[in-house]
Amino acid sequence: MKTVLTIAGSDCSGGAGIQADLKTMLANGVYGMSAVTALTAQNTTGVYGIMEVSPEFLASQLDCVFQDIRPDAVKTGMVGSSGLIRMIGQKLREYEAENVVVDPVMVSTSGSRLLQEEAMEALKTVLLPLAAVITPNIPEAEVLASMKIADGRDMERAAARIHHAFGCAVLCKGGHRIHDADDLLCDGREMVWLRGRRIDNPNTHGTGCTLSSAIASNLAKGMELKQAVFHAKNYISGALAAGLNLGRGAGPMDHGFAVKGEY
Repeated sequence: MKTVLTIAGSDCSGGAGIQADLKTMLANGVYGMSAVTALTAQNTTGVYGIMEVSPEFLASQLDCVFQDIRPDAVKTGMVGSSGLIRMIGQKLREYEAENVVVDPVMVSTSGSRLLQEEAMEALKTVLLPLAAVITPNIPEAEVLASMKIADGRDMERAAARIHHAFGCAVLCKGGHRIHDADDLLCDGREMVWLRGRRIDNPNTHGTGCTLSSAIASNLAKGMELKQAVFHAKNYISGALAAGLNLGRGAGPMDHGFAVKGEY
């Protein structure tokens, strides 16, 4: 069985963070492992407390994983401080980690800020250049590309800017747009639109964690990037279409590729 490591925060409600990651990895047929960056008190309505681990303890977790059960892919999620980000970068380089998927988590679905201001530069200079692919949503892509995104052409320009700045492939997620859920994959050779209709489901807590974990799982199993993203999008679309509602507050969809070509 292929192995995947998630480096992220814990979600006590089980819908996001390492809990969502590990569930996704199991559902996608890989063995999941975790290095916890922070404990959080959160649920579907918000984040009410964060307790970070020290960079030294995070390093110990990463050493334990890589020295015993080497991951075939790595996914990073909530990493709130520059010290943690720099330690992750140091260890990923030390162990020559492969298939690194970075979900540049800045704000939770409920609107809580999860990335400290001082950590942004470390994210850009340390973590993003190590990634095979990053998975920003529209607000995150606007920050990374230093531009506003209002439509598909803006998504293309932003993805190109991010790729050229950091050297990684970019999956710009369109879920924050009003009329559709089209995502854009830019790998430096082509731009590929993954089309999808917007699903009317308010239960979106942890969708970003789930998507990036599914991509990492697929990369670990040997899929090339476009195929890994395609199957991951179908997986998360199926989960949203099923409409599971646990809190107070259908099967996989068909998607098509629309290739823009080289740029």
